[in-house]
Amino acid sequence: MVDVNAQIDAVSRSIETKEVDGALSYVQQLAQTYPSPIDDVWDAVTSAERIPRWFLPVSGDLRLGGRYQLEGNAGGEIRSCDPPNGGTAGYTITWGMGAGEPALVSIRLTEVDASSTRLELENVASAASLPEGMWEQFGPSATGIGWDQGLLGLALHFGGGDDGIAPEEAAAWVVTDEGKAFMRRSADAWAAAQQLDGVDAEVARGAADRTYGTYTGELPPPAMG
Repeated sequence: MVDVNAQIDAVSRSIETKEVDGALSYVQQLAQTYPSPIDDVWDAVTSAERIPRWFLPVSGDLRLGGRYQLEGNAGGEIRSCDPPNGGTAGYTITWGMGAGEPALVSIRLTEVDASSTRLELENVASAASLPEGMWEQFGPSATGIGWDQGLLGLALHFGGGDDGIAPEEAAAWVVTDEGKAFMRRSADAWAAAQQLDGVDAEVARGAADRTYGTYTGELPPPAMG
């Protein structure tokens, strides 16, 4: 069993619409603290052997300047790579599917103490790179639910035990009542973050509902308060 509410509440989320390098962009951020030392968290998010255990199978040349491909998902180039040093670490990759302009995804790790590490994920996508009308229709939860699922996978990876969801089981899990509840809470959390970015509440909730319906293949239940 996944404690849906605890996991959703353990993640901080924000979305900001602003210019990045002269282009109007959507800057999406998530953060969660994990109960493991920074060297271990770094290994989990960079090792070709461990990434499939909580996210997706990955292939490629996982080093600075190399290219990677996640099975059935995004691929790109490793733009920066800074292993743990002085309590911090991080890397930046391009993140794309198809021929369009890729997003830029950064992972930053900060040592909280000897046994815990804060992970911050930033996804920067230029407005011009998105299909016309996509942001207006689906908003930040279109990518946000996927990132939330990734952070959940990492939490289960560090939590151990038999209650985790293996990546190959994730597709089946998302259509369970538990999986749907997780996506509903995630979509609602992204709607709240979008409102803080200045978007009308009804517009943000409508986008979250449409995203939830797309992920689950059904009409969404009412948003939670």
